[in-house]
Amino acid sequence: VSQSRYKVIQFLAKRCPSGSMALNIGAGSGYLESLLIQRGVVAHSLDPSELTIKRLNEEQGMAGRAKQGYCHRIPFPDRFFDYVIMTEVLEHIQKDYLDASLREVRRVLKNGGRLIGTVPYKEILRDNEVFCPHCKALFHRWGHVHSFDLRTLRHLMECNGLLVEKLHTTAFPDFARPNLRLLLRAVFRYILGRMGGPLIAPNIYFVCCRSA
Repeated sequence: VSQSRYKVIQFLAKRCPSGSMALNIGAGSGYLESLLIQRGVVAHSLDPSELTIKRLNEEQGMAGRAKQGYCHRIPFPDRFFDYVIMTEVLEHIQKDYLDASLREVRRVLKNGGRLIGTVPYKEILRDNEVFCPHCKALFHRWGHVHSFDLRTLRHLMECNGLLVEKLHTTAFPDFARPNLRLLLRAVFRYILGRMGGPLIAPNIYFVCCRSA
């Protein structure tokens, strides 16, 4: 996990208060789950990898709260979670499943529950395409199939019954820098991120609420 990725995960974990029920979609390393558990959050996970789910249930002591599956068919009950977290997930979901996935997120959120997360901002997909010499196919190196700006992401959320509370560009610099020069660099990165400056590859941070 890169340093900037750590900062995103730490930022999102702090949005979930102790005692809340949270679902992380796209578990990955399990770092977010460990932070949530440390905060006293009742953490759950959803990931397509059976190995990832087995590791989370065993190493994080999640005792079955990590489940294998996909976000267009979330294997949890209606109105179950206070928070659903999707960080760098939506850009991977195939078009045919994108609306269904967000409707499923709305279904498992409690009334007033929140979807929080990030996506890349205005990614130029073709810039990250690579060619496979074996199958002769051109594909995105990280499997991204969507590029979002503020307007398209807001429209997507609202069309699937999610009320947008926060939606803006940002970066996640490290402000705990050992000297003034590095601290100023972090501040500059944050300002550029809020302005959507392409130089630092900003994210869109979103908070959406499930209305009744």
